[in-house]
Amino acid sequence: MGDSRGFMKHGRDLPKYRPVELRLRDWNEVYEDFDEDKLKVQASRCMDCGIPFCNNGCPLGNLIPDWNDLVYRDHWREAIDRLHATNNFPEFTGRLCPAPCEAACVLGINEDPVTIKRVEVEIIDRAWAEGWVTPEIPTFSSGRSVAVVGSGPAGLAVAQQLTRAGHRVVVFERDDRVGGLLRYGIPEFKMEKKVLDRRIDQMTAEGTEFRTSVNVGVDITAEQLRADFDAVVLAGGATVPRDLPVPGRQLNGIHQAMEFLPIANRVQEGDLREPSITARDKHVIIIGGGDTGADCLGTSHRQGAASVSQFEIMPRPPDSRPDANPWPTWPFIYRVSSAHDEGGERLYAINTTEFVGNDAGAVTAVRTVEVERVITDGRMSFEPVAGSEQELPADLVLLAMGFTGAEPGALLTDFGVEFTDRGNVGRDADYRTNVDDVYVCGDMGRGQSLIVWAIAEGRSCAAAVDQALMGESLLPAPIPPTAAPLN
Repeated sequence: MGDSRGFMKHGRDLPKYRPVELRLRDWNEVYEDFDEDKLKVQASRCMDCGIPFCNNGCPLGNLIPDWNDLVYRDHWREAIDRLHATNNFPEFTGRLCPAPCEAACVLGINEDPVTIKRVEVEIIDRAWAEGWVTPEIPTFSSGRSVAVVGSGPAGLAVAQQLTRAGHRVVVFERDDRVGGLLRYGIPEFKMEKKVLDRRIDQMTAEGTEFRTSVNVGVDITAEQLRADFDAVVLAGGATVPRDLPVPGRQLNGIHQAMEFLPIANRVQEGDLREPSITARDKHVIIIGGGDTGADCLGTSHRQGAASVSQFEIMPRPPDSRPDANPWPTWPFIYRVSSAHDEGGERLYAINTTEFVGNDAGAVTAVRTVEVERVITDGRMSFEPVAGSEQELPADLVLLAMGFTGAEPGALLTDFGVEFTDRGNVGRDADYRTNVDDVYVCGDMGRGQSLIVWAIAEGRSCAAAVDQALMGESLLPAPIPPTAAPLN
């Protein structure tokens, strides 16, 4: 490393959030600019650890020590080459990934880990600004064609890899714009959509064809796709939201997060003047303490909610790793996102027992009870705490409790693929479904997971498809086929 003692001389530092009173007036990304000299100092903290566990902590196998050292030495062009060698879309992961690489950083054993995620996003943003990110147009045509269904991170990754391998690739997206959850699930303040659009433009220039507003299984049949293409890759995500079937669930004003967030994003796209589901002047209850819940929280703040409370059924995590959660495992600790920094109340160990409504059929309150987590024979349950019942006002309730699997609708019914007992599309170690020449990758086959897993699976699936079509493949596969999840 350029500075072998950098981790001893410098502490962890990150860019500051823009002031709350300013960022709540717009939908721009929340961070202020980070000085280049400060970034080099942070890159210098990457220690000569011998075994870089960060590489294994990242599903993409990112060459993290390499590009940290290159940034420290001011070799930015080489840094983006190393970054792109393993990751098609570092501008997405650098903004949206929870950074399991940092959790696995060797420095993190007893100090604050290296700011890997910030170095990553600064490398790619500089590369775009300098004009170093250009279309990589294939030098030959294989004569083979692949249909990719879904344009989220997994679909985009598999499409870009296969296009660059010389295949004709057509991506089918049922929404009116490309991007999947990157487009309509992720709020603008976490990733401005110009970041997505410039990458789509690059892929289009490389030869990937995008067909939007096409619902496969309805607008075009599986039989047609299989007849028109040599292979089909299903990358539609895990889109079935977990519901909360308690009394009063039918009341108006109770919505899934993915009913609420896309509408807010469409306002930013210019499709709508005002959102049809809005938090403005309302008491908002968000049920679910994860990232989607935080996205709802930040969106509610910007829409002008009267109050926002976020529920989590699990107890409040500790501030630091407990003994049973050692390095380099993912630390289950208390975290504060930019949305939490903006306000609202977080309630832990609480369960919703009933929704209360008025004569017009609209929700007006939520009844809850505190719960205690109990482990019996290895199984976890939540027992109510006597006397802890309460009722909180609620004009808008948002369910953000995650997703249970792939949507068993026209698309998958038409293809006739088999499901696992977890609701995912079944596949073997080479990402093949039970249907000839039909593959699945990303959340649709893996279940709800991280963006880095989606991109990694897309890259690996592309290598498997290329191998099947051509007899051999030079495409990198970050997840070896034998290590692909067998559901």
